[in-house]
Amino acid sequence: MSVAGIWHLSVSTPIGRIKAVVDLHERDGLLTGVAQGAGEEVPLHDVTLDGDRLTWKQAVTQPLRLNLAFDVTVDGDTLRGTSRAGRLPSSTVTGERRPDGERSA
Repeated sequence: MSVAGIWHLSVSTPIGRIKAVVDLHERDGLLTGVAQGAGEEVPLHDVTLDGDRLTWKQAVTQPLRLNLAFDVTVDGDTLRGTSRAGRLPSSTVTGERRPDGERSA
């Protein structure tokens, strides 16, 4: 199962719902990507797909400086899971893959 593509995410945090776009690429079996949201674009680190479980890490500076760890389950063109920032409570993540490189939310 390929997870490559543009994913529109919604993260339910204690400070409200945050929208983000994650662009995943696969080349020679290696997953890479970038995330856009809150006016910044950041690279994804340690992107791993194990069966239908997708994990990655990213650092953000908006609205707060945080190191985030995502752990989601992919089912076709949808995903659901959590994002965690250190000792803070986990946040619910949902997302949909957009066809043909569509970026607008």
